[in-house]
Amino acid sequence: MTTLAPEAGTAAGTARPDTLPATVRPDLPAVRPLVVTGHGVVSAAGYGLAPLGDLLAGGGPGHTGPQGPDAADYPPIAVRSVPGFRLADHLGRKGTRNLDRLTGLGLVACKEALLGLADAGAAVSEEESGRTGVVMATNTGSVQSLSDLARDTLVQDAPYMVNPGRFPNTVMNCLAGQMAIRYGLRGLNATVAGGRLSGLFAFRHARIALDQGRAERLLVGGTEELSAPAAWAWHRTGALSERGAVGEGSALFMVEDAERAAARGHTPLAELLACEVGFYGAGAGRHSLASGLAACVERALVRSGVTAAHIGTVALGATHHVGLERIEERAVRAVLGTVPGAVRIADALGETYSAAGAFQVAAVLAGWRREPAAAGTVPRVALVTSVGQDGNAGALVLRDVPRG
Repeated sequence: MTTLAPEAGTAAGTARPDTLPATVRPDLPAVRPLVVTGHGVVSAAGYGLAPLGDLLAGGGPGHTGPQGPDAADYPPIAVRSVPGFRLADHLGRKGTRNLDRLTGLGLVACKEALLGLADAGAAVSEEESGRTGVVMATNTGSVQSLSDLARDTLVQDAPYMVNPGRFPNTVMNCLAGQMAIRYGLRGLNATVAGGRLSGLFAFRHARIALDQGRAERLLVGGTEELSAPAAWAWHRTGALSERGAVGEGSALFMVEDAERAAARGHTPLAELLACEVGFYGAGAGRHSLASGLAACVERALVRSGVTAAHIGTVALGATHHVGLERIEERAVRAVLGTVPGAVRIADALGETYSAAGAFQVAAVLAGWRREPAAAGTVPRVALVTSVGQDGNAGALVLRDVPRG
């Protein structure tokens, strides 16, 4: 059991009603490992894991500067955008004219993932497509599309004279539906909305679905677009520190049961172990939120069958968030004693909000792929953490698969 010390200004031993001690039952059942067998990443670093790994190793930021005709409408805030992104360059013009940037980023990441699987001899066959699905993380869907539709209803000659072709973009599950339609993924199709924790919620949802036999393979991840309305929201709220930037991109992973993947001859890139989340109150104090995250970390380690000593990398999600950054690191130190091999993906890609969890996973995999472990070595283990102002907290454990 981990007990967090009282915060500064709190008398030792004073009872606090908002304190939630981190307690873990030692008899928690271990999880069945899932494996990541494919990936598609579109970010300010470029396309794929390799550019992301190089960017993180170099320590610099990704592509800076807003994109598109509304570049002059942005507030004075740093941004990290996908350079030169045009959906037609990747998918052609047919059927893409009315798709927004968020949907485009996700479709390209999906295409990259599926092409990579095909190259590795693990393509989704026609027979498998009925049991292959999508679990996408989001918060509100496309903020740009929502604001455009709202504006059109006010400035058009009549409210009903909006472009009907763009209306589907305003629906939260538009991207997941487009992925299923365009690439013939006829299995489970889910969109999970949960603020900053959306990415971890998506991985947890995928684990439950696979464990219950509701799917055999799932594309799991998150997507966020960069837009002037979203940038203004970040600027006005002051939720990010002066060093923080707003980013965009999409990170998707093909996830399947380890035993089934082995039977099919699919090469695993990493093992996805436990994913534990919790809600600790919308008005949770800093101490209780830190204790809640510590509890999630401890549960995830126990259910993964690993200890704090095994963790060599921690991918942090609250970097540059006022208040949350300190809470997250405090919780990790309470369990691990330190923050080993800290990876702060927001330094490179900016704040990607609901897609942050997916990009944290991508950052870990990119680092492992850049410096592969030799066969026969002890597998590396990483911890992904996330915490939100809404009182949600979560942790996910990844384990490397040394190459033969």
